[in-house]
Amino acid sequence: MSGAPLRLDTRERLVFALDVPGHDEALSWIDRLGDEVRFYKIGMELLASGDYFRVLDALAARDKRVFVDLKFFDIPATVAGVIRGLARWPVTWCTVHGWHRGMMEAAAQAHGGQMRLLAVTVLTSMEDQDLREMGISGKTADIVVQRAVAARAAGLDGVIASGQEAQAIRQAVGAGFDIVCPGIRPGPAGDDQRRTLGVAEAFRAGADAIVVGRPIRLAADPRAAAAAIQAEIASAIPGG
Repeated sequence: MSGAPLRLDTRERLVFALDVPGHDEALSWIDRLGDEVRFYKIGMELLASGDYFRVLDALAARDKRVFVDLKFFDIPATVAGVIRGLARWPVTWCTVHGWHRGMMEAAAQAHGGQMRLLAVTVLTSMEDQDLREMGISGKTADIVVQRAVAARAAGLDGVIASGQEAQAIRQAVGAGFDIVCPGIRPGPAGDDQRRTLGVAEAFRAGADAIVVGRPIRLAADPRAAAAAIQAEIASAIPGG
């Protein structure tokens, strides 16, 4: 872990979830959103297309930041191997699951260059009952903070967590630790996200960046929707 948060321009604090089925649609979205989005998350749906690294290269060629969200979770040696390989690519953030300290430590020791590792704490589609069904006792917020503290101790650079837990995480881990919040909704969620928060609220709570997908992708004018979120981010960040 570098010991310092990632230096982001204000307009890089909006990360668009590029959840599309292939290369051509991905490029269409990148071109459509233009300068309103400078940071993209590429995840499992795109991986299944076989176009994953073509899109990664296309993003880098357009001077966009890349967030590889594949939530690696395996034995420490396997995760270390994939992190070493991925570190050769122009990636800013990469996710591993924050459920096993040995795995997180192996990932932290394996990565190099500019890539930063984020631990997935508890998915924003999950709540207390979901954790109980998985045999995990305790309140979701408490589990998230525990995993954030463990991720920092293991040498990771930050976490993925709901904006609802961002303030508690910041209080527990202090500065120099990236907090990235998915499930951000400018308005009512109306989907499978449960632990949601608004844009300004997430930054006031301590988020370094937010991940937004459907509120932009399903908007009548996606670029205008992204611009509105950028304006709200700028108003929520001192000096933004």
